[in-house]
Amino acid sequence: MTNHSKQNTALIIGASRGLGLAMAAEYLTRGWNVTATVRGDGRTELHDLADSADGRLTVEKVDITVPEQVAALRARVASTAFDLLFVNAAITNGDVQVTEVSTETFNRVMVTNALSPIRVVEALQDVVPPTGTIGVMSSTQGSLTRNDRAGYEVYRASKSALNQLMRSFAARHAHDPRTMLLLCPGWVRTELGGPAALLTIEESVPGVVDTIEKHAGEGGLHFVNYQDQVVPW
Repeated sequence: MTNHSKQNTALIIGASRGLGLAMAAEYLTRGWNVTATVRGDGRTELHDLADSADGRLTVEKVDITVPEQVAALRARVASTAFDLLFVNAAITNGDVQVTEVSTETFNRVMVTNALSPIRVVEALQDVVPPTGTIGVMSSTQGSLTRNDRAGYEVYRASKSALNQLMRSFAARHAHDPRTMLLLCPGWVRTELGGPAALLTIEESVPGVVDTIEKHAGEGGLHFVNYQDQVVPW
């Protein structure tokens, strides 16, 4: 379990809205200090949250698809140790069969959903101490064994690729004591999940954070959902 005898710190990548924003708010509610990122220059709900956070929320800017910006963020946060690094980033091209998707669209989804999150993990891992957790927002749609009806093919492939890259990261750090998580939030009513999704953000995010805290200090790589149920690869 997380040690609450000190001020815990979280670095949440991708928190201007939706699940990332709700995670930042949840950690603030639980007494953590939070650094969270937005992609653009405009004001977001995260900035509004920071205004009411009594100095416990720092807003940083990074576009994770631009390696130079990731490196710059790494330099800015280098002096802080974070109990949690969590990367929340995903886009979808909709429910389009892969043969109808342009190469440009395929590349954009893969770069945003798979390549860029693992680049962030690689670049920022050193700010997470041996007792810390490194997490990435995944999806059950990235599960190969659960794909029995196709649909959202490029999105599925990008999440499968993300899972594979995270497994490779864990294999390269086989003796790393930190906990590593691929976390599925469930099908949530966000801009990405759509209005037909089964869960509200308020139903998903507390479970996401509870699951992260349950695995704190455990070590190893885990592919689990917001109810701490194991997701098959």
